[in-house]
Amino acid sequence: MTPTPLKYLQHYSASLQDKIRQLQSQNMLGEYIAQRYPESHQIQTDKALYVYSNELKQAFLRNAPLLDKVHYDNRLTIDHHALGLNTAISRVQGGKLKAKKEIRISSFFKETPADFLKMIVVHELAHLKERNHDKAFYQLCQHMEPNYHQLEFDCRVYLLWKTEN
Repeated sequence: MTPTPLKYLQHYSASLQDKIRQLQSQNMLGEYIAQRYPESHQIQTDKALYVYSNELKQAFLRNAPLLDKVHYDNRLTIDHHALGLNTAISRVQGGKLKAKKEIRISSFFKETPADFLKMIVVHELAHLKERNHDKAFYQLCQHMEPNYHQLEFDCRVYLLWKTEN
């Protein structure tokens, strides 16, 4: 009998899912995360998140459009399948079309390890240059955060742990 795929991890290999299932059955997901990511972050305000995001953008995406707003959003939840959003709000100003770039990060990330916040910000920043989740998009994510794929996987494990507690 095939075990049911783990929520948030169904696209990963069966062997990886089995390892996480084993940790889950031993109630060790939290310990796994704590050992790998002991460092929390102090980025608790929208202003601090804006500064943090712009520093990453300047370091890796100098030619990308300026960010008009970056903030935590209580309405973005895992139930809505969104932990971050990148939007461009277009408005006509003086006969010209202006697009305001905005990134919204789920408030969930206020309480996560620092690396998970960096991973989601990198993900949303990559959308400034690459709209689709294709090879070029993930290459850009890895350029900004070489450990991107591992962080994404571990963040999914963290989500699994948090939603079962």
